[in-house]
Amino acid sequence: QVQLVESGGGLVQPGGSLKLSCAVSGSIFGIPAMGWYRQAPGKQREWVATISSDGKTTYADSVKGRFTISRDNAENTFYLQMNSLKPEDTAVYYCRKLTVPFAWGQGTQVTVSS
Repeated sequence: QVQLVESGGGLVQPGGSLKLSCAVSGSIFGIPAMGWYRQAPGKQREWVATISSDGKTTYADSVKGRFTISRDNAENTFYLQMNSLKPEDTAVYYCRKLTVPFAWGQGTQVTVSS
């Protein structure tokens, strides 16, 4: 069993920054690929970014150039640095383990508003 715990969400003004964290614990084998997703009110959950087991990163077009996904393998933690935040980035952000056993975190709220 794997547990994912997100933290770092909050209220920020447009143009501001936040850094989300996702702590991974439990039955972890090797270095798994991990992803960030988000779900805005009334919308479907959407993919935001992925980091592969060898550190390659990919991003949704909507966040490319503003968000950075990274990981600390020694701490089994990965991150989402979010810069130049926009009101449309408001959502609950979830981390996900992309290899078996798959797992979701519980989510952390990010609100971008003046």
